[in-house]
Amino acid sequence: PRGFASGAMDLAYVCEWEKKPKSNHCPSIPLVCAWSCRNLIAFTTDLKNEEEKDLTHMIHIIDTEHPWDVYSVNSGHAEVITCLEWDQSGSRLLSADADGHIKCWSMTDHLANSWENTVGSMVEGDPVVALSWLHNGVKLALHVEKSGASNFGEKFSRVKFSPSLTLFGGKPMEGWIAVTISGLVTVSLLKPNGQVLTSTESLCRLRCRVALADVAFTGGGNIVVATSDGSSTSPVQFYKVCVSVVNEKCKIDTEILPSLFMRCTTDPARKDKYPAITHLKFLARDMSEQVLLCASNQNSSIVECWSLRKEGLPVNNIFQQISPVVGDKQPMILKWRILSATNDLDRVSAVALPKLPISLTNTDLKVANDTKFFPGLGLALAFHDGSVHIVHRLSLQMMAVFYGSSSQRPVDEQTIKRQRTAGPLVHFKAMQLSWTSLALAGIDSHGKLSMLRISPSMGHVLDMNMSLRHLLFLLEYCMVTGYDWWDILLHVQPNMVQNLVEKLHEEYMRQNAALQQVLSTRIVAMKASLCKLSSSTIARVCDYHAKLFLIAISCTLKSLLRPHFLNTPDKSPGDRLTEICSKITDIDIDKVMINLKTEEFVLEMTTLQSLQQLIQWVGDFVLYLLASLPNQGSPVRPGHSFLRDGASLGMFRELMVVIRIWGLLKPSCLPVYTATSDTQDSMSLLFRLLTKLWLCCREENHITEPDDTLIDECCLLPSQLLIPNIDWLPINDGIISKLQNKQLVRLQFGKAPGLIGHTVSSQFDAFVRAPGQPKIDHLRRLHLGAYPTEECKSCTRCGCVTMLKSPNKVTAVKQWEQRWIKNCLCGGLWRRMPLSYS
Repeated sequence: PRGFASGAMDLAYVCEWEKKPKSNHCPSIPLVCAWSCRNLIAFTTDLKNEEEKDLTHMIHIIDTEHPWDVYSVNSGHAEVITCLEWDQSGSRLLSADADGHIKCWSMTDHLANSWENTVGSMVEGDPVVALSWLHNGVKLALHVEKSGASNFGEKFSRVKFSPSLTLFGGKPMEGWIAVTISGLVTVSLLKPNGQVLTSTESLCRLRCRVALADVAFTGGGNIVVATSDGSSTSPVQFYKVCVSVVNEKCKIDTEILPSLFMRCTTDPARKDKYPAITHLKFLARDMSEQVLLCASNQNSSIVECWSLRKEGLPVNNIFQQISPVVGDKQPMILKWRILSATNDLDRVSAVALPKLPISLTNTDLKVANDTKFFPGLGLALAFHDGSVHIVHRLSLQMMAVFYGSSSQRPVDEQTIKRQRTAGPLVHFKAMQLSWTSLALAGIDSHGKLSMLRISPSMGHVLDMNMSLRHLLFLLEYCMVTGYDWWDILLHVQPNMVQNLVEKLHEEYMRQNAALQQVLSTRIVAMKASLCKLSSSTIARVCDYHAKLFLIAISCTLKSLLRPHFLNTPDKSPGDRLTEICSKITDIDIDKVMINLKTEEFVLEMTTLQSLQQLIQWVGDFVLYLLASLPNQGSPVRPGHSFLRDGASLGMFRELMVVIRIWGLLKPSCLPVYTATSDTQDSMSLLFRLLTKLWLCCREENHITEPDDTLIDECCLLPSQLLIPNIDWLPINDGIISKLQNKQLVRLQFGKAPGLIGHTVSSQFDAFVRAPGQPKIDHLRRLHLGAYPTEECKSCTRCGCVTMLKSPNKVTAVKQWEQRWIKNCLCGGLWRRMPLSYS
């Protein structure tokens, strides 16, 4: 096929099972996998035990950044697992088996490598062929045509879409729907109290065998089910399913919709060529009017795409004269029409559909084609010879191709014939596209996981500006939706980082104040993950993580302040503190303090004492920053970007004032400094210097250079106070920075890779604690010792480490810990660490 570029797809990494003599992982038949919006991948294998001759049906969950750290759970399913489905938030997983059992898995203690099965439902002995969560009514559309617009609301617009079922007050009800092989549809609703309401109904009066099925949702809140009995000579049936709750019971109504016969069965040339329908999928969960069908024989397949259209029904003249009503308005009927079909292909082994909700209007498609922006427009087909094709979701025309290890480009007829007889080839049994369509995961017939990169332009060479615009558009999409953006980072080259960070910041500053506040921490986390990818920006990673920490501490400490009277004015004490600190630019801490109502700052002594570690971090960080001002010429030192960041310095200044007031109440909560003279007031000295520095850069538009006297005073700091060591976050151990040179990385499940030579982090080791040095809890700022005895969890994205169990029961500390109980401050998921992690 002409017209598509090479280099559109390449292997990023592969991860395989260790060969053990006694037990081994063999792919289950059917093998299934699912990819969540948090970039967790779940897949199944069967664990074969040689001695007992029985199979254990396993579910494996990996995070794409640490694929070797696989969490494998014995699913407890007695029969083979037929379906896996993540929910929209990526925090729960459904699994269904060939015995009619459906299980819902959720994280234990919000840990991505610890899962438990809490609830479920079943249709005894009736294999499940299709499974889906009910729709929650949230649907976005990405408008490629508007990718240059300044407002995020224009680029990513909310589409009016009703949830499958709503609770009182319009809140979507959670639950799942499944179709079984005997033609039953079963719906389970999760009530807020944890109870499950299940109801089962047959799809139509004449129940018949359902070999394949899929589920989709309509904007009006209905559910559409497509079924096939597996033979291409039988029609593909469609049903409308309505779910309602009547008297605390779940009620299901079904109705028959127009059906279709595949075109290859009516085409005389191909009449009996493809006896079986092997794949049946709606193009998207929320696109019930478009369906993809694949019919196959032993060695080849054909794929067709159909769409449901409203058409006018021509009415005979006789009727038009009798009834003028009919004459005015032509009656409409729904009819399936074929959109496109492929030629004869090699035999298809798996299909992966795009999850990116790209808008498909003609203008959007034209702009996408002109700018070569293809994510969300291609679907992937895997073949038995090990190759993968990406074809356009509407025209089914080839956009990109990947030749697997066994499917070398055919040279001539002879080699093909020899290949065919060589024995079974390795091919993908299950595939999934990531949420931005920039990566594709495949599980092959040996249970090995392959991660493929897919270029956003499908291999077309673009100028740098355009490539950046494509990645930026998808980064913004992830910022707005809260999805994880790991798959976008696969495409970021070191020379793009600086530009991407700047452009991301520009776009962010163009949004309205409310949206900026919502996205304020997410953009910092995004910049941090980008800066990890280039050696020139690596030091800024530390700064961005420190900034996330500062924002969180500032919010927590301010939220502890209480208004003195209940009928206070509209401003909270925290807001008033901010206002007064920015208005009174005095360099004397006590003069600023006089303007505040001290009674708002009164807290219990135990509370203040429990906050000491956080207060100490603020004090240490301010001292470190000021001491590093004289040698600010080196941007490779962490902390450098704070020296020009008026907003952050302003936050530190506010916190210093709060801490000063709390110190009057309970001196032992103050930060401890090691000073050379006993009489020196370290807090007021640091406040004075900090204020001078803040005044240089508080106006973002004209930042002035700090004057010589300030720099001289900062030069004296090391002789007055002991400069503390700041515990920066480790530059993490994930895979992403090792994939940049486009070399294939080979990994093994359960075995962390040896640190592959990574140039970026070597110059950085000076700042990070070496192994065997004492470890620290980065969020509680507690020292854990060189060989921690407490169980810890670490963030899958930034590598930040903290204890699983809280050592402190004070309310203020709980309030601080609630900020990062579900996700790390950077938005990453937690994973439990092995006790020996030191």
